[in-house]
Amino acid sequence: MECAGKGRGTRCTGPAKRRCGRCGAVAYCSVDHQVEHWNDHKDECKRFEQQMERVDVLNEFPFTFSEEATIQLCQKQESRCSFLNKRAIHKVGMWFYECPCGEREPATSFNYTRLNDSWILPKILCPCSETLSPITKHLRSWKDYYDWRCIPLHSPVALLLHWPLTIRHAMQTAGLEPMTPEFGDTLCIHYLGRGQCPSLTTGTICGLNKPTLIERFLPLQVTALTNKQKRPEKELLQLPVFAELLALFPGVTLHIAFVGPSIPEEMNSETIDLCSYAKCLQMDCICKDVDRDVYSNKRPRLTLKLWRGLYHDCYKDITKDYYPHLIIAPNAGIAAYPSWLPTIELIKEINVPAIFSDFCEEACHLGASCLSSVIGHSIPFPIQLNPFRQPIAMEDTALFLPCYSNCFLYGF
Repeated sequence: MECAGKGRGTRCTGPAKRRCGRCGAVAYCSVDHQVEHWNDHKDECKRFEQQMERVDVLNEFPFTFSEEATIQLCQKQESRCSFLNKRAIHKVGMWFYECPCGEREPATSFNYTRLNDSWILPKILCPCSETLSPITKHLRSWKDYYDWRCIPLHSPVALLLHWPLTIRHAMQTAGLEPMTPEFGDTLCIHYLGRGQCPSLTTGTICGLNKPTLIERFLPLQVTALTNKQKRPEKELLQLPVFAELLALFPGVTLHIAFVGPSIPEEMNSETIDLCSYAKCLQMDCICKDVDRDVYSNKRPRLTLKLWRGLYHDCYKDITKDYYPHLIIAPNAGIAAYPSWLPTIELIKEINVPAIFSDFCEEACHLGASCLSSVIGHSIPFPIQLNPFRQPIAMEDTALFLPCYSNCFLYGF
């Protein structure tokens, strides 16, 4: 963890081991840097203190591996690599980019042929076929989902399933329910990738005049920007898990537009039909039966279309196919990317519910401030913890607050 007072005119004297005595969320290399940084930190300190009081809630999951994936990882007693390695899913298939090994892979060696539609797990540990029982009206936790899908709590599949489960929870957060007269049996979602360039020099994004906040507390988005030169959004490398939406929205035809500047050029305008669930390792499992693809009236129920570019630039072309019922932007980093501003203005104009997520509460606080400054009032969907956040902590974050993919939701 870097010293929060880094760059204050004098060089850091060593590692940042001196934590703020009030909030405990930031650390310094020396008393001098702590004193010099106080004028910037004093306004945020109370907010950080309140966020730190909720750390135990952030780390609370029902899994048998919860402590290993949260507290032990944050304390560096465990790592993402070791966690995956113990379960024989390290650097394989859809799991490849769930650890720094995949993140560091050079662009020249990126290869789609490595990806497949298998969980690389035994049948008992993954949802590889249709459900045995109807979905409960409201899934409120990972335990609800695992019980419904008859998956044991030592299965790691939640590390990937947070993508489709967050979509369903976003629908509920926005108060939307398919199979009603408003929607009929078709649901269209616009799924937005992160922005194109970070705002680390302008100092003002959506009315925020806090460049140091953005630099220090949104490093994950900045790191993601660097990685964009290597590969597309992680979700594109894990597309088979989105087939779980077939179970989460039974009887509904889904059209999802994936939009982002890091969609590979060769995949722009590509349409992908997900007709079967990701498969297990058991060779005689029903999921291997090619005649049992999930169709409704011989038509695919889940279609994904990829759009390269920023949402406000692509919007007119996208809506020639389907107008959205919901817009969702996972791990958005609104305060870090200036390209969000025209997109937010567009969403305000078209008046479609939009749900954003981010890695930690502070990133959401900055993002919500941006939204409020654009729409002119407080956001109707306030910051709230996502029960379907990814249940393994991010590594090497800029705060002592634990960070999780899709950790908090908010929107308008």
